[in-house]
Amino acid sequence: MKLFTTILAGALTLALVPALRADDKVARGKQVFEEQKCKLCHRIDGVGNPKGVLDEVGSKHDADTLRMWLTTPKEMAQKSGSTRKPPMRSFEKLPKDDVDALVAFLSTLKKKI
Repeated sequence: MKLFTTILAGALTLALVPALRADDKVARGKQVFEEQKCKLCHRIDGVGNPKGVLDEVGSKHDADTLRMWLTTPKEMAQKSGSTRKPPMRSFEKLPKDDVDALVAFLSTLKKKI
């Protein structure tokens, strides 16, 4: 019985670790959003610039598209026909982990049902 309990506890731990890491990444993404002062140009949940609402961006774009907006915004603006001024700055020089975290955070911003 003790062996079974140990195996079960180990399996549950392994199952929960990816979820905890994902939550940590989302929390870090929210922190990067704040550190980079993204709300000067963007709004989430009524906080920030009303011209750049991101509330449902995770429903509109997949992770790869969000990453492209963060790292190659000029090209993405041209591709989408966006004429917003000032143009979005690139975050390609941010550490990859921070860009990944921003993408994880933005991906959680989905349409509320």
